[in-house]
Formats: sequence, structure tokens, C-alpha cells
Amino acid sequence: MSIFKVICFCVLVSCNTKTADFNITVNKNIVYQTMKGFGASDAWRCQFVGLNWPEDKKERIAELLFSKEFDENGNPKGIGLSFWRFYIGAGSTEQGRNSEIRNEWRRGESFIDADGNYDWNKQKGQQWFLNKAKSYGVDNFLAFSIAPPVQWSLNGKAYNSDLKSGSINLKADKFDDYAGFLVEFLKHFNAKGISFDYLSPINEPQWEWEKKTQEGTPATNKDILLISSLIDNYIKENNLSTKIVIAEAADLRWLYSDYGKPKRGNQIDYFFNEGVKIENLDQTITGHSYFTTWPIDSLITIRQKLHKKLVKYPNLDYWQSEFCILEKNNDIEGGRKRDLGMATALYVARVIHADLTLANANSWQWWTALTNADYKDGLIYLDTGVKKNMHNLESLKFDGNFHDSKLLWAFGNYSKFIRPGMIRVDSKLNTTLNLKEQYDNLMHSTYLNKETSELISVVINYSNEDKKVNFKNFYTDKMYVTSEDKNLEKVAVNNENIVFESRSVSTVIGHLKK
Repeated sequence: MSIFKVICFCVLVSCNTKTADFNITVNKNIVYQTMKGFGASDAWRCQFVGLNWPEDKKERIAELLFSKEFDENGNPKGIGLSFWRFYIGAGSTEQGRNSEIRNEWRRGESFIDADGNYDWNKQKGQQWFLNKAKSYGVDNFLAFSIAPPVQWSLNGKAYNSDLKSGSINLKADKFDDYAGFLVEFLKHFNAKGISFDYLSPINEPQWEWEKKTQEGTPATNKDILLISSLIDNYIKENNLSTKIVIAEAADLRWLYSDYGKPKRGNQIDYFFNEGVKIENLDQTITGHSYFTTWPIDSLITIRQKLHKKLVKYPNLDYWQSEFCILEKNNDIEGGRKRDLGMATALYVARVIHADLTLANANSWQWWTALTNADYKDGLIYLDTGVKKNMHNLESLKFDGNFHDSKLLWAFGNYSKFIRPGMIRVDSKLNTTLNLKEQYDNLMHSTYLNKETSELISVVINYSNEDKKVNFKNFYTDKMYVTSEDKNLEKVAVNNENIVFESRSVSTVIGHLKK
């Protein structure tokens, strides 16, 4: 053998036998939550895109969000969302400027007018996306309301102007009307072939919603319980299968503590004690991860405290049902300025990982699927393409450019492959790093498809260095990577020793060694 061949042989052996940075061992016999799915909402932006934009652009946007298919190279065409959230508007659109919500992209139409007449042609743009989600086979549909129709509110507006009570912006004699309206919405779409699995009647009740920037109302726990009870009665009367989900807490700490608002906090204990008798109340508590993700100590400890409360209610599921970047942080600064790159994608992936593995969330839902704002709040970004006037609201109502983001595809590392009914199973990372240090380095979680016996592991490499991982008892068949130069791209992999790119999110699919 020549010296050259010996050197090459030694280099190859060295590369293939390099000690792994981490070892992962999977134990499918230790199981955690059964997954419901991953989703996003149509809030605000879908109303104009679905109504006015050219068909070819709308179709591609829908494909990016909903498709479960692969292209000729084996790469996903979309992220295969399994939850779609439909926003039930309160009527600020019909009020126009009198709504005092200046940005019409943040107003909402209402299906019912002041005389009690229904117009099911309203929210037509959102209905376009709803029907597309149905055609792509989205598994779960959730309708949510964040304010009652304006004609029934105390101030005649879709936002709240009373900062004293913290109670719902709804006239005392209109609670029953509001509940009836929400169930009429369910009945209509059920007749049209779209059965909403879930109805969320109140959103982020801890905020006062006094700012004239969007629809919204506060609500006490007592308000929510009353509305839910009335909705329950109407659901039973109409033989609907929809379940009520509450309470879309604005901060996870209100789920397990009063956090300064006793009438609107401790929501797990309040709604799921033995005294609450609401037949169609789903055994699920929902909360939003806003303002709980930085610093990393808070990301970890808040979810550990939430889990400690949840274990006292063994039949209760937890969903993280809304998130985008709001709080300031050292990694990506804050919500302002859109980011199509990996920095935001990795930050959000870390939040997803924490919610799934520390709080055992069995559904994780992003805030808004589309955004036209210079903000980190969308999966797909809209703009005019005109550098000095990228976010012209009037022209964007009718057409524009759309851009996928690394966040879209990193979210797809979860949503595309972790399907409803899959079970998170135990998988141990052999490392000397403590939990906080892992959150700046390597994170992973693993899920079992009981029908196929496949195992799906999502690995986040937050660090600036490639990491080699040895799956001790797991043989990998496929791998999909989102990184600086890959969008959920299928890559070649042929053994359990895998190099995970720096600053990447990867999904590996395989099975246990026999």
C-alpha cells in the first residue's frame, strides 16, 4: 500500500471513529404525552390575502402551510400543519374608522349585525384558507374569539376602555346572545362540512385590552365559566361534537398562580376542580408562552412549575396555543424587525422544545401564519417588494410578494413529522452539561409512531459548532435539516453517528436496533 493510500485510509478511519460529542439512548417503554398536533392562526392577514390575492400565490402559500407531500427530490412541499385556528371577528371592520382601531389589517368582520342578521359571506378571505386547510387534510380545527360583537359590548367597541374592573366588555344581558352566536357559527360551518373540533371563547383575559390597536377584551374566571356554561348548553341542544377549550392565558404563570390578578389567575385550579360541571369542556388548559422565554432560567423554571401543577391533574392536557417574539432578549433582541433567518428559527425551536419536554404540551400553536409587519410574528412574510415602501398596507390588500422563513421550516421539523396520535417517549442525552447549558448547545426529543413503529427525533443544535451524536440504540433511516442553507431538506444518512450542523434544527426518522 502506498504512503498516500495509508494516509487517506487513516484520515477516513479517524473521521468515522471520532468520539461523539453526545450519546442519545431511546427508551420507548417510558412514555409521556400523546401529541395533538402543531398549528397556526389565520388572524388578520389571511382576510385580505385569501380575498384578493392572485390564485397562484394563494395556492402556494396554502401549500407551504398545509401540504404533507414531498417533491421529486424527497423534500417536503410544506410543513403539514395539523391545527388551524380560525379567528371569529367582532365587527370592528364594519365600524371602519369609528372602531378607533386605525390599522384595518387588525380589525375583524362579524358574521352578525346589530339587528341579529347573519351574513355568512363575511370573513371570506379567512374562509378561503379554512377550505384549503380542509382540502389538505388538516386534522384539527379550532375557532377562537377575542371580543364579543361590538353591538353587545359595554362601550360599543371591539377593544376595552374600562381599566378598573378587569371584567369582560360585554353587557350583562348579552352573555346568552354571545354564547348563542358562537354556537350558530359552529352550526353553520358544520352544515358546510367543516366541523370545528374546538371552540375557544376568550383569549388572553388577563390583559386589559385598552389600547386601540386590535380587538380584545379582559375577562374574569367567573366570566369565562359563565360563558362556557352557556355555550355548553347550546352545544348539547344542537348535538354538536365541538369541545370548549380554555383559557388562553396571556402568561403561563396565570395558569398555576394568581400572578397579581387573583380573579384572573390560578386557572388550572379554578376551571378543573371537581365543582366545575361543564359536559363539553375539553380536559385541556391552554396558555401562551409570551414573556416567559428569557432569560433561559425563566424558560426552564416557569415550565417546571407549570408541570408541577399539572401532575396534580393527571387527566388534564396542556396546549401552548399562541406565541411569537415579544420580549426583549440577548439572542434576537426582540419582536421588532422581521427575521427570515436562523436566529429567530432557533429561538422559537428552543421554546417549542421547552414547552414539549418540560411542560409536556401536547399541542404547540404559533400566533399568525402570515404577517405584513416588520415584526417577528409570522411564518410567511408579505411585502410590496418596493424597498422604500415594503409594508404599504393598501397595496398589500390586493397583491404583493410572499417569503417563506427559516422559522416556517424549523417549525416544520416538528409539524411535518410529529403527527397527531404520536407519543413522546424517553430519550436520554449523555452529557456533563447541565440543563441550562444544554439549552445553548444541543436539545432533543423523541416521538413514537405506534402504527409504523418509527421513531422521530428532533435535534436542535443551538451552538456555533457542528456536533456529532451517537444514537446508541437507534438506527436512522432518514434525516431532514433546516439550517442556513437548507429548508427542511432531506440529507443522506446511513448510520447512528450523525453530524448535526451548527445552528440547525434536524429531524431524524428511524427505528430501534433489534
